[in-house]
This record gives sequence, structure tokens and C-alpha cells, in this order.
Amino acid sequence: MTQLDGSHSSRYCAECREERVFGRFHADLGSCPDVPDGDCPEWGCTSCGDALIIGVPAASGYAGSDRAIRAA
Repeated sequence: MTQLDGSHSSRYCAECREERVFGRFHADLGSCPDVPDGDCPEWGCTSCGDALIIGVPAASGYAGSDRAIRAA
């Protein structure tokens, strides 16, 4: 991944099947309804619009989280 600036980056797009520029859906601080005080985790390919969610923490109880549930 190539970092372009805080609101755009270059990364692989699964839909386009090549490296493309991705931009944040809500680049302005306070404009994201999911995390109004932080960085928006939603990115989209500027060529095709394919969405990418980045940095979403794992929910409690799922593998990879700090409290994974074990089967008996």
C-alpha cells in the first residue's frame, strides 16, 4: 500500500483486479456517522466504488478477539 495523504491511499482493489486509489467516504473530521471523533474506517475505490472497511476491531467472542469462546 502506498500512502498518498490522510484521505487517499493506493491499494489493491479486488473488483478492478489491480492497484487503485482509494479514498475515505467521510474524510472530514466529525463527518463520519460511525466514528464522529476519529478516522472513518470506510474507504472506496475511486475507479469502481468497491468498498473496503479498515481498522474495525473484532467483536467480543470471535476468534482473534481477546475473549474467544472455546467449544466444549
